Amino acid sequence: MATGIDFGTTNSVVAQWNGIEVEVLDLDIDHLDSDWFYPSFESLFPSVAGQSALRPGILYGWEAKLRSQHVIEACKRMLKSEGGLQIGARRFPATTVAAGVFSAMRERARSRLTEIDSSVITVPANAKGGARFRTRAAATAAGIQVKALLNEPTAAALAYTHYIQQNGTIMVFDWGGGTIDVTVLEHIDGFFHEKASRGITQLGGIEIDERIRDLIIRKNGRVPELSTAEERNFALAVERTKIRLSVEESVLVNVGSRTVQVTRDEIESVIGDLVERALQPIRMCLNDLGIDPIEIDDILMIGGTSQMPCVRQAVERLMDDETVDPRLCEPMTAVARGAALAAAIFDREIDSVLRVSSMYALGTSTTDKKTGKKVFSTIVPERSPLPIIREKSYTPIDDFRPRLSIPVWEADPEKPLDDEENFQLTTLRLEYPRPLPREEAEFLLKYTYTDDGLLKVKATLAKTCEVVLDQEVKEFTHGGSLSPEEIKLQLRELSLTPPLRVSPSPLPSAFPQFSAAQSAPLQQVNLAPETATPTPPTSSPRFVIDGSNIAWLRTPLTRGERPSLAQLVEAITALKNEHPGASVDVFVDPALRHQLDEAERPALQQAISHGEFIQVAAGTHGKADRAVVELATRKNATIVTNDNYAEQQADFPWLFDKDRVLGIQYAGGIWMFLPRTPLRPRRPNVNGR
Repeated sequence: MATGIDFGTTNSVVAQWNGIEVEVLDLDIDHLDSDWFYPSFESLFPSVAGQSALRPGILYGWEAKLRSQHVIEACKRMLKSEGGLQIGARRFPATTVAAGVFSAMRERARSRLTEIDSSVITVPANAKGGARFRTRAAATAAGIQVKALLNEPTAAALAYTHYIQQNGTIMVFDWGGGTIDVTVLEHIDGFFHEKASRGITQLGGIEIDERIRDLIIRKNGRVPELSTAEERNFALAVERTKIRLSVEESVLVNVGSRTVQVTRDEIESVIGDLVERALQPIRMCLNDLGIDPIEIDDILMIGGTSQMPCVRQAVERLMDDETVDPRLCEPMTAVARGAALAAAIFDREIDSVLRVSSMYALGTSTTDKKTGKKVFSTIVPERSPLPIIREKSYTPIDDFRPRLSIPVWEADPEKPLDDEENFQLTTLRLEYPRPLPREEAEFLLKYTYTDDGLLKVKATLAKTCEVVLDQEVKEFTHGGSLSPEEIKLQLRELSLTPPLRVSPSPLPSAFPQFSAAQSAPLQQVNLAPETATPTPPTSSPRFVIDGSNIAWLRTPLTRGERPSLAQLVEAITALKNEHPGASVDVFVDPALRHQLDEAERPALQQAISHGEFIQVAAGTHGKADRAVVELATRKNATIVTNDNYAEQQADFPWLFDKDRVLGIQYAGGIWMFLPRTPLRPRRPNVNGR
C-alpha cells in the first residue's frame, strides 16, 4: 500500500491509500488510556522512547509516554545536529532513537496485518539538509524505503485540495509540538508551487507546556518536592491541562498532595508573547511576496498547538479572515493523509501530478576577490522543482593545484555565508589527474538533486571533459551523521538496554545529580603549597572540570558566539557515565553567567546555589584556571579541559605527567575524553622574536 508518515516532534501519524480513500492507522490504540482519549488521539503514535523499571529494552508510543519512568521526547528536534540522548548508562545519537520510533511504528502496523516497506515521509518546511538526511537515515535503518521527503505544509495542502477540488493560494499555519512553519502555496490543477516559507525551529507545544508548568507552580505557592514517578505524572498533567483548556474554561490540576485550578484566561495571558512570536512567520511570508492578507484564499491550521482557541483567533485577526474548518482539514492527521496521497501519486495509483521543491539554495563557497571573504555561490536556486540538474563553471585561484576542497552548502543567497541559518553539508575532494595551469584547470560543477532529497555532485574538466569528482552526498561531515548500517547496530544495543534503576528519593535539580561530596564549595578546600608534587590518581577516578572552557567549546550544540550551558551539562553527564562512581568537581568563571544566553542564566545560578557548580570568587588570581589546578593538586585528580594553562605550567609541572589532563571532543554525536599533554609556550629565539 502507498504509505505516508508524518514524523512529528510530539506525535507521529501513519496513513495509507487503500485504492479508494486514505485510511489513518490506529497503530497504538491498545496502549491509549481513557483520560487521553481526545478527538484524533487514537490515530497518534507519540514520538517518544522510554525506559521502564519493570523490563529491559525501550518502550515506544503511548506505552512509553504513559508508562515509563524515564522518557526521551522530541528526538526529532535534535536531528538538526545529531544531539545525544541519555539512555541507561550510555548516550545514543538522536538518529538512533528516531530509528527506534520508526521501527516501532512499522512493527505495530505489521501486528495489524499491514506492511510499511516504503513511505513518503514529511519534514518541516524549514528543516535543514542535516535534519532531512538524518530523518531519511533513521527510516532506512528501520527498514523503510523513503520514496520522498515532502514538506509538511505541502502534504496538508494536498490532503485539503484532494477533497476540495479548487485552485487558489493557500496559507498553511503549521504549529505543532516543536516548530512553527508558515508556508504560502499556489495550487493550480494539481500542481503545488511553494512561493514562500518562514518558520521558527524551537517554538512549539514544548515551550507552552513550560509556561503552563511555571504558572501552576506559582499558583501552588512553592516548588513541589516530587519523586521521579510524581514528576512524570505532573508533566503529563501539564500537557493534559493545555489540551483540555482548548475546550474547557477551567481545569483542576493535582500538584503532589494539593490541587490547583487553572483557567483558560490565565494560560492565554502567560503564553501571549509566544503566540505573538508565532505570528511573525506569517508577516514575513506576506512581506516576502509583497501581498496583502486578502490575496490568500484559504488558511489551513494544522498541528496540535494551532488548535488552541487563542492561536486560531490571533491568526484570524491578523489575516482578517476565517480559517478553514477543522472538519475539512483535520489538524492532527492532515499531514499524514497528504503524505499517503503523495505516495499514491508517485506509485501512479492516483492520476495526478505532484512536484516537490527544494526550500534552500544549494551551492558552494568561493573567495571574493575584493574582500578576500568566503561567499556563497548558488548552483541550485531556492524553491527549485525537483528533480533538478544544474551546473556552474569554476576556476582555481592559482596554478598547478593537485587537488581542491569543494564545500557543499545549503544557504540563503541573501545572507552572509557565516549566518547561522546557513548550513555546510560536507566538503568533497576534487583530484586533478595532473598539475594544470589555471586556464586548463577550469571545471564544471554539476549538482543533481533528486525528488527524494539526495544530492549528487560531479565535476568535469571544461577542456578535456575528464571527470575529477563524482560523489553522492551520503554523509554530513559538518554536524556529524551516521549511516543506516551504523544506526542498525546501535538499535540492537538499544533493544538490550537494562531496566531502569529508580532512585527512591531523587534530588530535584535541573542538572545531572552531583552529590555534596563531589562538589564542595571552593572556600572549604584546603589548598596545598604550589611546590607540592601530587601522586597519580587513585583507582577511584577523580575529575576537576574546567566548566567555562567546555561551555565555550565550538560544537553543533553551541548558540552562535555564546557559550552553552546545555553543552556543558551534556559533557559532564557523558563523563560521569563513562566513569561510574567518579568524583566530579566543576568550576566556572563569574563572567560565565553574563555570557550565556539569557534563557540559560537562571539554571546556572540554580546549579551554583545547589553546589553542583563551583563559581570562583571575583578577583581570584588566575580565575577558574588556577582554582582547577589547585584543587586537582590536593585531590590527585585528572583535569578535563582543552586549555593549555600556560600561566600555570611553571608552578604545576605535573600538568605534563601522563594521564593528568583529558581533552574533550564532540564527534558523531558522542563526547570523547582523550589523554592530552598541554602545549608548552614557545620560547623566543636569540633575536627575541
